[in-house]
Formats: sequence, structure tokens, C-alpha cells
Amino acid sequence: MDNISNFITIIRNGYNVKKKYIKVYYSNIIFNITKILYRNKYIKSYKLYNKKKYKKIIIWLKYINKVSVINKIIRISKQSSRKYLKYKNIKKVLNGYGISIISTSFGLMTGYEAYSKKIGGEILCIIY
Repeated sequence: MDNISNFITIIRNGYNVKKKYIKVYYSNIIFNITKILYRNKYIKSYKLYNKKKYKKIIIWLKYINKVSVINKIIRISKQSSRKYLKYKNIKKVLNGYGISIISTSFGLMTGYEAYSKKIGGEILCIIY
């Protein structure tokens, strides 16, 4: 099962039913994506929650005037078909109104950060 696709679906469903917060299972890549979403103000906050046998991340979703901040979140690179980009081919999402999350050899970063550092990688998802 693909953790990133599952995470994206949980976020999308949480916004669709106007949830206040969601809980997802912890993994390093999910935690790093959550930090990027928080840094770019797509979520209110997050907290790591330790239970006896497993960890979870609690994510508080962000709304402005009862409208979700994230309109679309789309998984680009899947397990069956990976999409890699050179830094020259990294494009802006909606002319800078959205972000793309890219997995590079230096960790996860937004498309803008990867382009400014001249690093290519696997494009995981786009958010706007």
C-alpha cells in the first residue's frame, strides 16, 4: 500500500467533510510532507501522538470563511509510474499560487526550493 497516496486521500476526505482535524499513521516521509504543508500555511498545526504500539500524527486542517485552504491535492508520481524532473523542468503550480513537493537527494522540498538549489528529483504531488 502506498503511504503517500493514502495520506493525500485522508487529507482530501477530511477537507471534503469539513473535519477539524485528522489522524494519520506516522512515517518519516508523511511527517516531512506535513512539515512542508505547515510551513506553506496549508494546515493550522500538527502534533506527534505516541500511543503504546504505534505513532500517529494529528493534523488540524485550515479553513478561511468555512472554505478549505487546499482546493486540490493531486498525487503525480505513483508506485507504478515514477515521474522524475530535472531542475530546469520544474514549473510553477498555478503561477506560484500552489506548490509541488519533490523528493530529492537532500530530502523533501517544495518545487521552488528545489529549483533555487538546482536540484531535480521525483515529483510526489502538487497542491493548490
